Amino acid sequence: MAEAEDGKEAAHRLLGRLLAERGIPEPDIDRRPGGKPVLRSGGLQFSLSHSGIYALAGVGEAPLGVDVERVKPRRTGLPRYVLSDREFQWFAARGSRWGDFYTLWTLKESRVKYTGSGLDRSPRTIAVPLLAPGGRARMDGLWFGAWAGEGWRAACCGEEEPPAELNWEGGRV
Repeated sequence: MAEAEDGKEAAHRLLGRLLAERGIPEPDIDRRPGGKPVLRSGGLQFSLSHSGIYALAGVGEAPLGVDVERVKPRRTGLPRYVLSDREFQWFAARGSRWGDFYTLWTLKESRVKYTGSGLDRSPRTIAVPLLAPGGRARMDGLWFGAWAGEGWRAACCGEEEPPAELNWEGGRV
């Protein structure tokens, strides 16, 4: 995870560093039909995300998806529109806070990025576990993890158990 003026550039720098640490100094990247980026050489899997000044990159042996979002207020009706009934009840019971909305949203986005299909259906139909930041859970044969910091939320989805913490540029969160 990184914080930078340009989140997209930071995400690519993070990915470059993570791949170089695994012996791939100059990755050749292609895109699948749904838009998911992949290494042409195969082997390692990766996922990138950026939002404002925040960037996140994940690398693993198995397919994964990651998402980071800057927490900011949105249209009042958005949670009801994109969350399933179960998720909306959880969100409302926790006080309808935007941070909780973004935790659920990043979980949904990470699942979409895991599949590589893009957001090709209603977000309400994308099932995710009800996780508070710091939580990890299995659902539908996949692992999910959620994290939070001041002004951001992040999540991952994949076949491997997510780490308990994220590596942050200069520290841990």
